[in-house]
Amino acid sequence: MHQSWVYIMTNAHHNVLYVGVTSDIEQRVLQHKKHIHQSAFTAKYRCHKLIWFEEFDDIEVAIAQEKRIKRWRRPWKDVLIRKLNPELKDLSDGWYDPMELE
Repeated sequence: MHQSWVYIMTNAHHNVLYVGVTSDIEQRVLQHKKHIHQSAFTAKYRCHKLIWFEEFDDIEVAIAQEKRIKRWRRPWKDVLIRKLNPELKDLSDGWYDPMELE
């Protein structure tokens, strides 16, 4: 089976959250950082920081988790995020060559 990830991105001010699912976390986060899809939510709201992710062995389970988290109220999401990442650091720091981000 292929690995899948549910992830949360945010902007510099941490006031916008985007919840997504992917089968290639590094490639998908890079797309968000480079704003590949200019009309996408993450480009519009400048969500470029990966602040939470969870890995799954089954894409169907990952999709179900993504949908569940999307329905949660913001305080519940904040608790989930801060359990893994209390300082809200960009968890993808160091994943890319700086030239890739230009």
